[in-house]
Amino acid sequence: MLRSLYSGISGLRAHQTMLDVTANNIANVNTTAFKASSTQFQDTLSQLTQGAGSPQTTVGGTNPAQVGLGVQVAGISTNFAQGSSQATGRATDVMISGDGFFVTKQGGETLFTRAGNFDFDAQGRLVSPSGAIVQGWNAVNGVINEGGVTGNIALPLQAVIGAKASATATVSGNLPSDAAPGTILSREFTSYDGSGTASQVSLTFTNTATVVGSPATWAVASTPASTTTPAPVLTFINSILTRTATTLQVGNVAVDLSAIKGFAKVASVVATSTDGNAAGSLTSFTLGKDGTLVGLFSNGKQEAIGRIALATFTNPGGLEKAGGSEYRSTFNSGTAVLGAPGSAGMGALTSGSLEMSNVDLSQEFTNLIVAQRGFQANARIITTSDEVLTELTNLKR
Repeated sequence: MLRSLYSGISGLRAHQTMLDVTANNIANVNTTAFKASSTQFQDTLSQLTQGAGSPQTTVGGTNPAQVGLGVQVAGISTNFAQGSSQATGRATDVMISGDGFFVTKQGGETLFTRAGNFDFDAQGRLVSPSGAIVQGWNAVNGVINEGGVTGNIALPLQAVIGAKASATATVSGNLPSDAAPGTILSREFTSYDGSGTASQVSLTFTNTATVVGSPATWAVASTPASTTTPAPVLTFINSILTRTATTLQVGNVAVDLSAIKGFAKVASVVATSTDGNAAGSLTSFTLGKDGTLVGLFSNGKQEAIGRIALATFTNPGGLEKAGGSEYRSTFNSGTAVLGAPGSAGMGALTSGSLEMSNVDLSQEFTNLIVAQRGFQANARIITTSDEVLTELTNLKR
């Protein structure tokens, strides 16, 4: 049989594969974080009809004569270029800006994906649309151990921050040095006991100076009564606090007065909240660029719940597509290197956005035309070879 007949057949097969790859790219033009593929061709083994001849004294050398036997698909490569960002506004939609893959587990198998369209299941676990569970590091008392073993990222819906007794409070701002003698300024703050019960502490600043001017003096009292004896008297010289006893003990709370200033015309002294808090339940959450899931509690406190892990590979092109916009590692992809988002070699996370497909429709339609014409040309090779064979069989007539 003619070699051209089989060359044409190999061309049909190769261009059919190119059509298949192009069609798949176009079909996934709106698939979240889809990475386009491209087909690479190479020639097959060539038949040697005449070997090369070495040059002699009176005769020059000759080149080898070979006839190619067709084309074959050398490989199908994946383009991992960053896709465009699409804002969704959903807190659980996450986009990787840079390199890296989310780590998920499904049925005991570890898979990797760029698609961050996650949601929480009935058990509070962060999952992909296919049910794969997102992996990361869960926090213990608000502390995340990135060097530990990864596990299922979960939002503890019944999580509670325990109450904390108040121990310190800070008063800052300004007491006016030009205030009239006998001027009284009152400020309040909230303190908590070990069970989280709140109580109000009132501070009273009384101008004890006999005349307006320097030095300015302010006596400090509190309700409940302070146990500090004698009661502090704040003295200002040139607006600078000079009295060293600037701590007021009210119950178990040490009130720091050292940050108060004494400039004229400004009465901005304020008692800030203490370091204590009441117990609080989880109300909502936020996701930071470093992948930290932060819980917001009803008492106004925030605490880290966990951190999403990312994985990078020496050769991402060696990953095998596992369906569902997920990949599995292979011998040629290398071992997954885990790290926190934003760390060396890892992209940052953007909450409320998704990565779009990186398919370029203009390029894909061009490839579609090239593949179609290549298929037609190889079909014509087979037609022409058939006509030659027809002429050959007709020689007997």
